[in-house]
Amino acid sequence: MKEDVSMYRSNGNYEAFARPKKPENVDRKQAYLVGSGLASLAAAAFLVRDGQMKGENIHIFEELPLAGGSLDGILDPTKGFIIRGGREMENHFECLWDLFRSVPSLEVEDASVLDEFYWLNKEDPNSSNCRVIENRGERIPTDGKFTLSDQASEEIVRLFLMTEDSLQDKKITDVFSEEFFESNFWTYWSTMFAFEKWHSAMEMRRYIMRFIHHIDGLPDLSALKFTKYNQYESLVLPLVRYLEAHHVHFQYDTMVKNIIVEHENGLIAKELILEVNGEEQRVSLTTDDLVFVTNGSITESTTYGDNDHPAPITHEPGGSWQLWQNLAKQDPALGNPSKFCENLPEESWFVSATLTTLDDKIAPYIEKISKRDPYAGKVVTGGIVTAKDSGWLMSYTLNRQPHFKNQPKDQLVVWIYGLLSDKKGDFIKKKITECSGNEIAQEWLYHLGVPVEIIPDLARHSANTIPCYMPYITSYFMPRANGDRPLVVPEGSKNLAFIGNFSETERDTVFTTEYSVRTAMEAVYSLLKVDRGVPEVFASAYDIRTLLSSTNRLMDGKKITDMHVPWLIKVLEKRGLKKVEGTFIEELLKDSHLI
Repeated sequence: MKEDVSMYRSNGNYEAFARPKKPENVDRKQAYLVGSGLASLAAAAFLVRDGQMKGENIHIFEELPLAGGSLDGILDPTKGFIIRGGREMENHFECLWDLFRSVPSLEVEDASVLDEFYWLNKEDPNSSNCRVIENRGERIPTDGKFTLSDQASEEIVRLFLMTEDSLQDKKITDVFSEEFFESNFWTYWSTMFAFEKWHSAMEMRRYIMRFIHHIDGLPDLSALKFTKYNQYESLVLPLVRYLEAHHVHFQYDTMVKNIIVEHENGLIAKELILEVNGEEQRVSLTTDDLVFVTNGSITESTTYGDNDHPAPITHEPGGSWQLWQNLAKQDPALGNPSKFCENLPEESWFVSATLTTLDDKIAPYIEKISKRDPYAGKVVTGGIVTAKDSGWLMSYTLNRQPHFKNQPKDQLVVWIYGLLSDKKGDFIKKKITECSGNEIAQEWLYHLGVPVEIIPDLARHSANTIPCYMPYITSYFMPRANGDRPLVVPEGSKNLAFIGNFSETERDTVFTTEYSVRTAMEAVYSLLKVDRGVPEVFASAYDIRTLLSSTNRLMDGKKITDMHVPWLIKVLEKRGLKKVEGTFIEELLKDSHLI
């Protein structure tokens, strides 16, 4: 008999196209998944597809009345269209595309979600015609320059070369000087990824390494790809339909209050404590009962306002955080949730808003900046546009319209957010957390360059704006140390795994759909002993060609001989460029435009 396999990583297409054999004893196993966000839905799909587990043996518990978690997009009959955020994707989300190649499209017959997504982004590739504005709608001609000083460039390289162990609990301000924060690079970076200066230096390093191959596409967002509609209708619904077709059991309005774990030659989940319709229920577990926990949530405890009222401020931890806290009390290996859900600075991003235009009066101001017809059904802004001189550091985006399948053709849906929550606006002299939807609309229109005398009327009669307050939306990026996020499968665990962006896997970056799916894949393959490799994180950080071309790009096209970087000059003086003439190294340097 073959020995038990351990989860391992692979690359290339040999294993990408292979089907694993059916795991031993899978028919006698049950799976319980806490939450129905992307991580949980992906785990269920891998259990069905690769683990060949019967769908009726898979149980998903969700405290809300619908699936999707942070991947949302709804039409609230009393408020209007609502999106709390959006997800940017790229070519090398290896696990995400591995999943969606198997999920049938709801839009295109005889196609997968991946097929549909691929064709769409081939026919309508993403890019931004204007990434930054100031002075009320004036387009900033940055020419794609990063404007990094020699010192700032050296600081990026030093961070790249540091180990994660040396960055425990360090903030971004601990590794960068003020010169760095004055660069275009930081403007692009912070507003696109929602990084604040006090966020984790460890996570920023991961992002630099993970997306080093996309440095060239950072100014114009050409590296990004988006779904046709909102993320709920384009990603969640097809995945839910796939699971329902395989008879996976969804149980909504169910909160998992605690999971009792014991130590019997390892870590074992022994009992689930549920709350269903206000009543406690218990589920006894054996080692044949696999438990997958989405611990923590960035959209937990969301509140909503409307045109006339701000979203109520709350600091309630919510069910997912309470569950993680209850688990962490039982074993330090199960993480440290307080690092992520407590003591978030007042400056944090807390509020986003969904603005729906009700007529065609606002569209010309959008088109003036994006240089695209927003009603054309194609890419509009190509990602966020940032008002650099906004007190809130406000950004907005319009994806392809309509953004909802049942959205009227003469309406546009805009997503707006302010990265700084403790600063007052420039037209509405309030913090964004204090503003109604109407006031957020006015502030946005002001930065678009709408004449001030018509702003109140447009905000009132030509738009419907729904603010939402998310107390934990940037919790992923809080400074952390090793062990604060539990391993996907804690050491010695027999039947318990953590999935989602508050679990820990190597090299990948949180706040991405890829991280959710990767941790789900690793968890299923580990606990079920699926004999197939998990695709490794795209290794661009280990590709010398990518590193050289990225160096040239970060230095705004400078040649090596034009760079005034002390550490590099010392290397050149010691080694000399003459020694590389006629070698493969010279060829690489030329291809990267460094010489």
